[in-house]
Amino acid sequence: MTAPLNLIKLCVGAEGPEDLERWQDMRFGDGPAVHVTRMWPKREAELLDGGSIYWVFKGVLLARQRILRLDESFGEDGIRRCALVLDRELHRVSAVPRRPFQGWRYLAGEDAPPDLPKGRESEEPLPAEIAAALAQMGLV
Repeated sequence: MTAPLNLIKLCVGAEGPEDLERWQDMRFGDGPAVHVTRMWPKREAELLDGGSIYWVFKGVLLARQRILRLDESFGEDGIRRCALVLDRELHRVSAVPRRPFQGWRYLAGEDAPPDLPKGRESEEPLPAEIAAALAQMGLV
């Protein structure tokens, strides 16, 4: 079985996964979270076959949310956009440094970091510069 295709996105304005959880609680209550993006993924079927969106906080990939579906959304300007409908459960993952980028990118399942084991979800991540050095050495 192959690993699912995922998306990776910067979580701008949030300090970490706890900030994202608080914001989604305030914004969406008990319903699914929605993130609207300008571009519609061409590989939709692959994403919906178990894919997640991986969130990068301040240069470090730290969490993921499963993608439930993609909905059509129109902005005030009338332009069609893609609403990523996300499961509310935020899974912490092994910290991986990431350089800034715009929009979202595909993330192959085999390149995605593993989820942290239960009980380690709230561990403090390594400082970004140490995580980056370890990643360059192939140790993370």
